Amino acid sequence: MSSDGLTHVELRPGAYADSVTLLQVSRTVQGIAGVTAAQVAMGTTLNLEVLTQMGFAVPPEATPNDMVLALHLDDAEGLDQALAGVDAALLAVNRPAAGPRDLAPPRTTATGLRGVTDGIVLVSVPGANAMVEAMDALDAGCDVMVFSDNVPVEQEVELKRVASGRGLLVMGPDCGTAVVDGIGLGFANVVQPGPVGIVAASGTGCQQLLALLDHADVGVTSALGVGGRDLSTAVGGVSTLAALHRLDADPGVELVVMVSKPPAETVAEKVRSRASELSTPVEFALLGPGQPDLTAAAESVLARLGRAVPQWQVVAPTTPLTAGAGRWLRGLFVGGTLCDEAMLIAATRLGPVHSNIPLDSNLALDPHRPLPGKHTMVDFGDDALTAGRAHPLIDPSLRLEHLAQVAADDETAVILLDVVLGHGAEPDPASALARMIGSARRPVVVAVVGTRADPQDLAQQVRLLADAGAEVHLSNAGATRRAIDLIGQP
Repeated sequence: MSSDGLTHVELRPGAYADSVTLLQVSRTVQGIAGVTAAQVAMGTTLNLEVLTQMGFAVPPEATPNDMVLALHLDDAEGLDQALAGVDAALLAVNRPAAGPRDLAPPRTTATGLRGVTDGIVLVSVPGANAMVEAMDALDAGCDVMVFSDNVPVEQEVELKRVASGRGLLVMGPDCGTAVVDGIGLGFANVVQPGPVGIVAASGTGCQQLLALLDHADVGVTSALGVGGRDLSTAVGGVSTLAALHRLDADPGVELVVMVSKPPAETVAEKVRSRASELSTPVEFALLGPGQPDLTAAAESVLARLGRAVPQWQVVAPTTPLTAGAGRWLRGLFVGGTLCDEAMLIAATRLGPVHSNIPLDSNLALDPHRPLPGKHTMVDFGDDALTAGRAHPLIDPSLRLEHLAQVAADDETAVILLDVVLGHGAEPDPASALARMIGSARRPVVVAVVGTRADPQDLAQQVRLLADAGAEVHLSNAGATRRAIDLIGQP
């Protein structure tokens, strides 16, 4: 026991729950009187590092097969109540829905697919187990969307090889966003149907296009995610080509947009060549040096459809932003493609930008180490930061910790953030950010990616952030350029 309360850490060997479930449990326990901090997580390497950074002494024998309960309380008297709260919360989230016994859910993907001959199967299990479930779906004759991350690339290649031979489509792994026949899957924005079809080797890049087109009153009926590695040399664009042909065969699609984080050039050339053979025109939004940003790509789409380009909304705070005293731009992103886009724009004016997903391997950044004296951008949705924990679109805690760190650093000139709305994302992401923005003492620029029909209420999210002192943009590219301008460099 310390002078400021009691710290309690225990292991539960063999107990398992997924990261989203344990996030819910942690939040519930944090609401118990007398509990000042609570973290319930599987004992993965990353989770143990996070717990150590939070000040918990984790037993050295902890393994990924152990559930770790870490609590900090005002005093020892509250321990029994807190542990009972953990048990009750675990029971509540794991309790099966009431209903007839003969309607109990199947125990495996294979048994659940008996009698099914088509459709889409969504796989969201730990990455190490995703291939088995996805292969069961392909064996049943179904397309598959692999939401799981941390799937080995060789397994991705094999899944897509099998799917290609059967005329099926594998979306993913790490496919965070899709819209199929107007129905959103994963982290999906609410959009109206329309003439545009999207093939996306990028989740938040797809969402940025969905949001900008929605703002221009242009709908999207299908957005087929293919996973961020599909246009890599290892995978070779297998799902991208299949998705392009799917949309080309759809009579409701007048224009296809292909969006990707920076691809392998040889694969991009192959895709461009194949796209030129389709009957439906294809607009490319492949990020890279010298390539248009996503907002420019959206404007090109509107021009090809004969639609007017609107003003992309910018909401300024009551007190206009002024340049900070520091030297460095700090970007903290939940979207990997939005981070890529921001780095590409910033690098042309600021020079090298260091990141955990660097554009150049020489600019690699370890986000767990102290801030360097450099321009930095961190993607908190990268696989290395989501192993054993929920995606930052669901669990913002890690980014909030880093936001406090960069806001306290005298060398920070401007803070750049993204807020991504839609089904599956946090119900109110702006509130927690707004509390920290209000005390940041640094100019903050935010890109809000969302549509008017999203459940979080786009207008309210923008208002909360602006009232806290941030300048809010609907365009991530616009937000990035504004952040650069605030630093005052040419």
